[in-house]
Amino acid sequence: MAQKGVQLDEETFYCSVCLDLLTKPVTIPCGHSYCMNCIKAHWDGQDEKKLYSCPQCRQTLTPRPALVKNTMLAALVEELKKMECQDAAADCCYAGAEDVACDVCYGRKLKAVKSCLQCLVSYCEKHLQPHYQSPTFKNHKLVDPSEKLQENICPQHHEVMNMFCRHDQQCICYLCPVNEHKGHDTVSVAAERTEKQKELEVNRQKVQQKIHDKENDVKVFGQEVEAINCSADEAVQNSEKMFTELIRLMEQRRSDVKEQIRSQQETEVSRVKELQKELEQEISELRRKDVELEKLSHIDDHNQFLHSYPSVLKLTEPADSPGMNMCLLRYFEDVTAAVLELRSKIQPILTEEWTNISLTIAQVDVLLSNPQTEPKTRAEFLKYSCKITLDPNTAHTQLSVSKGEKRITLKKENQRYSHHSDRFRNRYQVLSRESLTGRCYWEVEFSGNGRFSVAVAYKDIKREGFLYECVFGYNDKSWALDCHKTKYEFWFNNVQAPVSGPFSSRMGVYVDHRAGVLSFHSISETMTLLHRVQTIFTQPLYAGLELSSVGDTAVLCKLK
Repeated sequence: MAQKGVQLDEETFYCSVCLDLLTKPVTIPCGHSYCMNCIKAHWDGQDEKKLYSCPQCRQTLTPRPALVKNTMLAALVEELKKMECQDAAADCCYAGAEDVACDVCYGRKLKAVKSCLQCLVSYCEKHLQPHYQSPTFKNHKLVDPSEKLQENICPQHHEVMNMFCRHDQQCICYLCPVNEHKGHDTVSVAAERTEKQKELEVNRQKVQQKIHDKENDVKVFGQEVEAINCSADEAVQNSEKMFTELIRLMEQRRSDVKEQIRSQQETEVSRVKELQKELEQEISELRRKDVELEKLSHIDDHNQFLHSYPSVLKLTEPADSPGMNMCLLRYFEDVTAAVLELRSKIQPILTEEWTNISLTIAQVDVLLSNPQTEPKTRAEFLKYSCKITLDPNTAHTQLSVSKGEKRITLKKENQRYSHHSDRFRNRYQVLSRESLTGRCYWEVEFSGNGRFSVAVAYKDIKREGFLYECVFGYNDKSWALDCHKTKYEFWFNNVQAPVSGPFSSRMGVYVDHRAGVLSFHSISETMTLLHRVQTIFTQPLYAGLELSSVGDTAVLCKLK
């Protein structure tokens, strides 16, 4: 019997120029075949020499051969393309690494399209047909292909688990109720599935309702975001406008003062120069008189001297000179003093009002249905870690502040600080440069032999005076945790509260300005709450540190 087809080398049907299957194949006189466009392009490049060659065998062909499509070769190429498409389609049907394979196929297995829960076998499209055609398989349950069919077999009796024990909430086979599940409430898996399906639908409705509620909340939050942005933009524009007006007014007043000073300067300088010129003219006249008097003094003839003396004497009579008050000269020092007085009046107002503005900004709140909960673990606290530095202008003169403004050390000698009204003068205390608004958390590490304090305070706490006025915790403007070697003490408004907890040189402080929450924590291998305050903060807060013994240090910790 003749063979159905002849096996040919696929390279026979590929063009040696473009290395792809032949398109409109043509055969040239030497017997080699090419795509019509490929050989045309090749010969177009040889038109100048009028010598045409085969790209494969290099045989010279003259004149340029006419090209005619090889219909038989074209038909074979089309057939080859169809075969490749069929092979590609067949490859798509075979099971890959991530597919469920047909359990019936031999050799290379096809993809399974269904799995039977009764047969516990997965079938491809071909081997699944009996389940559709034979009445024997009428009641078999077909599901999407699954690799977990063996989980439906009872591990003890090796039977299909088609029952459900409600007592033990597990699938069982029909033999299990005889021993292990004797007397238990058992039903078919289908019946249990029906019940569970009802529960599932109820739960799903609840979930869908929650989704609906949350989506509404998301819309509300979206509206809140838009409202916040609009309000903030409007506030920025208005504040910019008002500050610009204030700056313009200050600039105008500065310009007016400058112009008035320069105008008065020009007037006074002109007047003084005029007086100076008159005086210089008087000096010239007096010098001339002096010369006349000197000449008179050298006349030897007594009669001539006496005769000339009355006329010369008239020269010495005082002439009318411009009046000049020889009082203490006063220039523009009073103007500087007046401007300085104005600055001294404006600065406190700006500082006080800025505090009010800053606090107002910090108190902006969006009323949410679910208030924020306080963090519980250190990881949750670290989410609110804030970057703070120490303000050298507030540090006592014996506190040395590091270059990075993160560390203080108590020294014997005074540091070279300039005078500043914010500096603490009675106690070895320092405040942070940044204010604490919103939710903030930071940690500080102490070392040394003395007592140390970690605190928060308002900016307007006194810098000197009586103990209750300027010491952290001894007034209503600061809250402080004093750390001794054997105990803790919490102070506010000069009232002490005992604190118990494990001692640690590392302390954590958490502030929720809006909620009025302040808490102190001992940090070691674990995090322990030492003291918590619930109050109402009326101003922005600043972190505070205090040392007591020379050589002691405190470092604001770098938190991840």
